[in-house]
Amino acid sequence: NNHPPSAKNKDSEMVFSIPFMQKVMGEVLGTYFLIFAGCAAVVVNTNNDKVLTNPGIAIVWGLAVMVLVYSLRHISGAHFNPAVTIAFATCKTFPLKQVPFYISAQVVGSTMAAGTLRLLFNGPDDVFSGTTPQGSDLQAFVIEFIITFYLMFVVSGVGTDNRAIGELAGLAIGSTVLLNVLIAGPITGASMNPARSLGPAIVSNHYEGIWIYVTSPIIGAVSGAWVYNMMRLNDKRDITKNVSIFKS
Repeated sequence: NNHPPSAKNKDSEMVFSIPFMQKVMGEVLGTYFLIFAGCAAVVVNTNNDKVLTNPGIAIVWGLAVMVLVYSLRHISGAHFNPAVTIAFATCKTFPLKQVPFYISAQVVGSTMAAGTLRLLFNGPDDVFSGTTPQGSDLQAFVIEFIITFYLMFVVSGVGTDNRAIGELAGLAIGSTVLLNVLIAGPITGASMNPARSLGPAIVSNHYEGIWIYVTSPIIGAVSGAWVYNMMRLNDKRDITKNVSIFKS
């Protein structure tokens, strides 16, 4: 009985293999530490008379992204964001069958981080580390679209194009997050990441405007990835097989 394994069996073996489970765990831990650091800055700022200010919060988010990209990009690809995972999948630079596992890992990591913060900080009931529109829903939707487009455009450039300087990916992506939080933090919370908004929302049972933070970043990320891909059409090599730091 030397029948070759079917494609379905191969997929099943790959999904439940140790290397793939290591990637999933990398996404859980990476998202946990990212959300813990960034949301802790929000809570500390709220509980201590705005001691960090928005620039301080922006720096925390940017540094957290930078160090985690450098720490985990070679293990899981360092997505930490369902919008990024979906965008790569639509561009066929990330396996579609792995998307549900990555998104689940990211949401679990974010929820665990938000739960940890809820246990550690006993501030007033109105302390919420999630994201809520400060203006109209339309304003928040457009801003989240723009900043996530910007983020994904940079991620695609430094993380998937073999002509880019891949070693600077963490610095470039972290700096982009920092800039986006500086600009949009006071208006929308600068989510750029459905998991970042879902975790605190689940823990606090606070879902105001959550549809914005789920849909707009996904649309923005997919748009940013596709626009960059259209600009690099002269590069014919398969970007999942070169220096892509976000490959599966």
